[in-house]
Amino acid sequence: MKIGIFGQSNNEITIKYVNQLVELCKKHDVSIVFEENFFKSFDKLTQDANVETFSGYQDLNIGLDYFFSVGGDGTFLRSITYIRDLEIPVVGINTGRLGFLANIQKESISSAFDQIINGQYVVQKRSLLAVKTEDDNGSMGNLNFALNEITITRKNTASMIKVDTILDGEFLTSYWSDGLIVSTPTGSTGYSLSCGGPIISPSSKNIVLTPIAPHSLVVRPLVIPDQTNIELHIDSRADEILLTLDSRMYTLPNKSKVYLEKCPFYIKTLQLKDQTFIKTLREKLLWGEDKRN
Repeated sequence: MKIGIFGQSNNEITIKYVNQLVELCKKHDVSIVFEENFFKSFDKLTQDANVETFSGYQDLNIGLDYFFSVGGDGTFLRSITYIRDLEIPVVGINTGRLGFLANIQKESISSAFDQIINGQYVVQKRSLLAVKTEDDNGSMGNLNFALNEITITRKNTASMIKVDTILDGEFLTSYWSDGLIVSTPTGSTGYSLSCGGPIISPSSKNIVLTPIAPHSLVVRPLVIPDQTNIELHIDSRADEILLTLDSRMYTLPNKSKVYLEKCPFYIKTLQLKDQTFIKTLREKLLWGEDKRN
């Protein structure tokens, strides 16, 4: 078995638990491939010149069985820029705060690793959104996808922007607001939720349109099928607007047209025993414990 490991190199807590993960790999005779910059954080390990590393997507088609993301949800989202369409299951170990995606707690690494080694898990496929722009994606290149959400927001202005929204060729509305969030089910517990969007199960085949601080009281989040083609026409008083794909930000000229659709590939995640979406909601959103008799 061979696994890839990625994390935040400036986080001492992350490094501590990665060392534990390395020891578990040695115990079970599991090969490790480190992300190159992350590997440089480990003084002890860097003395071993035989450790295999990768620096990008092009290096990962090497028969990895799992890809471990060690950090928070932000680290998990950065992990998928390496995985893309390779169908390598991503395992999120949470050394950060909330941990919806990185749902294995750092204190449970050992037991979770044993379950993975023994195949005691269910693979979940999580949908993504793909974006195209008039300039053929410009600086986005091949990273024109998002697991959580794609967001249009104002830039260099205190004024609202207008986002004309067209679904499958039919005009829906003009959102007058600070911006618009287009979210996957995975991202429904992120930025969209904080702006009043609904919580959606990761297995749902939907997309959520959530306006950010809309000018009209009657404008509400909208859930649509994930096969819908979305066309956005942006109008701002500033010369530029911001396009955000998860945590990656790009600048587009005013009057841009943005085209969104479901991505042709999925990201695979693992659900271990006793890990369910409902349990995660109770724990992370403080909905309380199950108090049934």
